[in-house]
Amino acid sequence: MNKYVLVTGGAGYIGSHTVVALLQQGYTPVIADDFRNANKIVLAGLRSILGHDPLLYPIDICDKQALTALFDKYTFEGVIHFAAYKAVGESVDKPLEYYQNNLVGLINVLSLLQSHQVKNFVFSSSCTVYGEPKGEKEVSETTPKQLPESPYGYTKWMGEQIIADFHRSAPEIKLMNLRYFNPVGAHPSALIGEFPIGKPNNLLPFVTQTAIGKYPHLTIFGNDYPTRDGSCIRDYIHVQDLAEAHVAALDFLSKQQEGLLEAVNIGTGTGTSVLEIVAAFERVTGLTLPHVIGPRRQGDVIEIYANATKGEQLLGWKARLGIEDALRDAWAWEQHLAAL
Repeated sequence: MNKYVLVTGGAGYIGSHTVVALLQQGYTPVIADDFRNANKIVLAGLRSILGHDPLLYPIDICDKQALTALFDKYTFEGVIHFAAYKAVGESVDKPLEYYQNNLVGLINVLSLLQSHQVKNFVFSSSCTVYGEPKGEKEVSETTPKQLPESPYGYTKWMGEQIIADFHRSAPEIKLMNLRYFNPVGAHPSALIGEFPIGKPNNLLPFVTQTAIGKYPHLTIFGNDYPTRDGSCIRDYIHVQDLAEAHVAALDFLSKQQEGLLEAVNIGTGTGTSVLEIVAAFERVTGLTLPHVIGPRRQGDVIEIYANATKGEQLLGWKARLGIEDALRDAWAWEQHLAAL
């Protein structure tokens, strides 16, 4: 009997890798994605990896009628909710679009969980809910949340609040917020990976696109921070590890007898600086990466990385891939794109 799992935004970067991980663990993923924030090139990659076309419904999850029809068609074991806009800078320019898309989509999914008695829900949250931690660099799930710096951050912060309020009204449902740190890398096959729409907002695509010649140089925003080399420090998690964390979360929820609400950090527990990323990329590829130092970027957190203990204790999950694995896979994916 098929164990159907709805994956909203399943054609996106993290969603597509999670679709593969779900299938490998015996689930049948059902993708809901209208490709407004994804590229259809992912379908060929998924077809090659899976050996068949994925179950795909090109719907907008803000269209409740279309989403209801999908819940009517399948009996879902659970829902993994990725579908959201995710660019910090763009969210400042288009706040109403971010609030409309990210919050209405979430509310629609939660209401259909309840009406269709779907018990398991995993939310794509973010370490952005911690803001600039007060006096801490390593953050745990008990670290106080701070008010975010952007409308995007607020949609994750408010998303968690909506889920908490929903939990009080529907205590029988099992809910988990996965607070990712910085997803990087690509599938080891180099058939799926991160595909930014327009100019990249994240560091790794900018690194690989600079190396392939799309940009003359990488700009490092600030080298005078109070860190070991002056550049900002982040916790970079391989997208393969992140995908497996979603399956571990769903497995955990499925085994629980009672409703619950949990938050779990998904990171490596190690911080890597921007300059260390540049050095590691050059080491892994043998290339020289042109880069310049620019001014600090408003809103950048200086240093943050995960305390990842809870993920290991609660989910039996732990990151197994390192930054060099991520850089190698991201570069292979960039070369694959260039060859298409």
